[in-house]
Amino acid sequence: MLRALLSATRSAKPDDPWDLAGKVAELEAAHRQNYEQPDMLLVRRAYRIAEQMHRGQARRSGEPYITHPIAVSTILADLGVDTATIAAGLLHDTVEDTSYSLEALRGDFGDEIAVMVDGVTKLDKIHLGSAAEAETFRKLVLTAGRDIRVMVIKLADRLHNMRTIKFKKRPSQIRIAEATKDVLIPLADRLGLYVIKRELEDIVLETLEPEVFQRIHEHLGSDSDRNRQVAVIAPQVRRALREFKVAARLLDRPRHPYSIYREMQKHPGTGPADPPRLVIVVDGPATDCYAALGAIHKLWKPIGGKFRDLIAAKKFNLYQSIHTAVAGPGGTPIEFLIRTKEMHETAEVGIVAGLRQSGANPVDIQLPWLQRLLDWQNEVADSGQFLDSLRCDLADQDILVFTRDGAQIVVPKASTPVDVAYCSGPSKGHRLIAAYVNGEIAPLARPLRDGDTVELVLTNEQPYGPSKQWLEHAKTPEAQLHINDWFGAIEDLDSTGELPVIPMQRFEDELKAGKNRLWRSLIARGRGLSGEQPLHGVASSLGFPDLDSLYLALAREKLDPDELAEKLITTVDRF
Repeated sequence: MLRALLSATRSAKPDDPWDLAGKVAELEAAHRQNYEQPDMLLVRRAYRIAEQMHRGQARRSGEPYITHPIAVSTILADLGVDTATIAAGLLHDTVEDTSYSLEALRGDFGDEIAVMVDGVTKLDKIHLGSAAEAETFRKLVLTAGRDIRVMVIKLADRLHNMRTIKFKKRPSQIRIAEATKDVLIPLADRLGLYVIKRELEDIVLETLEPEVFQRIHEHLGSDSDRNRQVAVIAPQVRRALREFKVAARLLDRPRHPYSIYREMQKHPGTGPADPPRLVIVVDGPATDCYAALGAIHKLWKPIGGKFRDLIAAKKFNLYQSIHTAVAGPGGTPIEFLIRTKEMHETAEVGIVAGLRQSGANPVDIQLPWLQRLLDWQNEVADSGQFLDSLRCDLADQDILVFTRDGAQIVVPKASTPVDVAYCSGPSKGHRLIAAYVNGEIAPLARPLRDGDTVELVLTNEQPYGPSKQWLEHAKTPEAQLHINDWFGAIEDLDSTGELPVIPMQRFEDELKAGKNRLWRSLIARGRGLSGEQPLHGVASSLGFPDLDSLYLALAREKLDPDELAEKLITTVDRF
């Protein structure tokens, strides 16, 4: 999806030794790759202002400073962002580093671009060091909540700065690389910006572990065995897909250096290894992905424990694919990722693809994970406590667990049965009394592993509710939020710490009140609701993790029932 770098070289003109005109032309060409008729007048106007304001400033590399905002905006154009975001990318350092005021920028370019530039400016003032780590995370989450495009610009900004990090002194390189690893790479992952995440990871590895990086890099350049294996495997895969009548593209997807480094960390004593990994991008609907899976599993024997259906259980960052691994020719392990064209685009650029595919207003976009974090930070005054719960949610690893009926749930690594219970909402989580993991009774604090099957034991007997100890082993902000909500609703605890019946009754009353508010709005429009299934998709699109949270928002007047009813009717009528 991303354009290849322009291969034609340009001779710099005497009056343009840095070939700024050529760089701007590359930016415009990249933007046109994704938009047929972009507002290039806006882009050129933003460039002229930025070039004028940064004139005389230079980078540590000796290049004119304007080369940085051009590079940032070109990264954004490659991602496929809208024209306003590209203009904001060109202007992102003007308010902070020049005499150009935010008021002047707003007058020249309007509120939309001014808000984005202001957001990036505020992020630039946040120290990404360990001393301010907790508050940093909090401010990043709040900024992303106002307009997700601000975070996309910030990540493009950091990517270009990391590309030129060699011009920094060694202590600064280490500090910046560590902050990038701890803060910005996890956020790139949360936004699904894989192309940025991948390059940042490799540069961080090269900066912090230069010898390891060089060893892996040399291995990748000399791995002729892998290339021969792919050359043998690919024709067989294409034939198998044709037999199953699946039209698809087959892409070779080698691991990048940091990914190989991660595998080496998991298996100490092993050297760099990059077994064949292929991506199957089907031309048709998602059902063709399962047909392609059947073709691969018929061709070669699947390897146990390697199958993951992330189409049925979409990841937090919109990523969807089927993952599987098979024992190929000669027993060679081969990994496959199977997805549709739309899923492939989303796998590369995440939220940017989501914005373009949906046509939604970027200001209104709210990812469910981000909404959970915003709710959580509103509940917790202490930034350190907020960070403790956020670390797991921002981790770049997650696991897939199964319920007794075969449903799949994606949770952060080291989650517990408590987290799984609250994934279905507080009404289930509050009634948890025990759990079976892989058929055996297990402590509620037990960390789960990828592929575990979890059976929850719930009670309907009053009184019931969570224990305060659950806060110690609940890893997800969602579980932490619901548990804290429970205790926050309790006005009086007896001396034994036992929970009275009243809070649960109050909770159930609020659920009923929320349902009634929605029901009345539907009746007023001559409509009804035969079941709750259509509500699940609407709840997710509004950022609610479950229906209980939606009903509570209605009951507490944080959500307009009339607006919800209209959205629900539109959704149902569309299908």
